[in-house]
Parts: sequence; structure tokens; C-alpha cells
Amino acid sequence: MHRLRITEIFHSLQGEAATVGWRTVFVRLTGCPLRCGYCDTTYAFKGGEWMTLDAILAAVAQYAARHVTVTGGEPLAQAECLTLLTALCDAGYRVSLETSGALDVSAVDPRVVKVMDLKTPSSGEMARNLYDNVEHLLPHDQVKFVIGDERDYRWSREQLERFALPSRCDVLFSPVAGEMDPAQLADWALRDRLDVRFQLQLHKVLWGNEPGR
Repeated sequence: MHRLRITEIFHSLQGEAATVGWRTVFVRLTGCPLRCGYCDTTYAFKGGEWMTLDAILAAVAQYAARHVTVTGGEPLAQAECLTLLTALCDAGYRVSLETSGALDVSAVDPRVVKVMDLKTPSSGEMARNLYDNVEHLLPHDQVKFVIGDERDYRWSREQLERFALPSRCDVLFSPVAGEMDPAQLADWALRDRLDVRFQLQLHKVLWGNEPGR
């Protein structure tokens, strides 16, 4: 029997990435091997409830949404996450995966949109980046940089060039809420004419840091 430990399943608007604004069901898996300094979902590190795959699919179906995002924590820390992703695709959903970039993404169902971080210096977890993952990015995937200061920005800009990221997939630049002035980050990206998508987290604009929103 396929089971996963689930922190929450909730219905909201997608707050970031390419599907921002769309009504989405979020499946938040429990557990994460990273401890990023700016993490806003530390409540997902422990606890949760074991649910069968069928129970998860039933919970998702009740909201009648086209979009489903599997997130965490770090969802790929649970091996059965791969099974869940494929089952959601088979059920006809438009599925995205939010992943830290520290775990292997090569086995993720190719129908899934991978939204993969590359951890910046201020995260405290830059050493955990698994750069081999870049080779497994597909054109519909997205790479996200969460930027807390000018050092993070310069490092992120270097990765754009190092891996020719804009030619592989969309690149997202997001300021750390409460630490990086969004206008400053936008000005830097415009000044340097970067081929990136600047983003604010819509859900935080609407509801702050309220869990399950």
C-alpha cells in the first residue's frame, strides 16, 4: 500500500511561479533535510499524518481544481512522492513540484512541472545544491532563486551564465520577504537586463504568513 506523511492538503491561489493566481490544491508533504534560514514552513519539518495514495487523491478531488502543487518541506525526501506525482498526472491534473534542488529530480514524471530552487548563500544551504539536476530540467520547468541581499543577487546572476539557465527554462527571482527590498531587486535585474521573471509571493500579499493559505 502506497502511503505518504502529509502535513496538510489545502485549496488556495498559487502564489508564485508560472501558474501564479490559478486556483490550486496544495499537497504539503512532511519532512525536509534542509534548514534554510528564510524558511516559512518549518511546521512541516515534523509531525503530519500518514495517508494512503487513494485518500490523498480523494482529498484533492473534492476541490475540483485543475492545478495541483506538491510541496513541503522537501517532498522528494519521501520516496513515494514519485508515485504520487505520477498518479496525479494520470488523474488529469496539471501538476507542479516545489523542490529544494538538493535531491535528485531525474526520476520525476516528465509531465510534472519542476519548480526547483538553487539555494543562495544567505539560505545557509548553498552547499546542498545538486547541480547535476540542471541537466534534468525540461523547457516547462522553472529554476527559482530566493534572494536576500546583493551577494545572493551576484551569485544568482553568475549561475544564470554558468548553466545558461534562461535557454533551458524559465528563471524566477524572488526577494526574501522582510529582508530584501523588492524594488531594489527589480532595479538590479532591469539594470543588468536579466532574462528572468521577477516575482512576489501573491499569497503573502493577500494573507501574510498564515499557514494553509
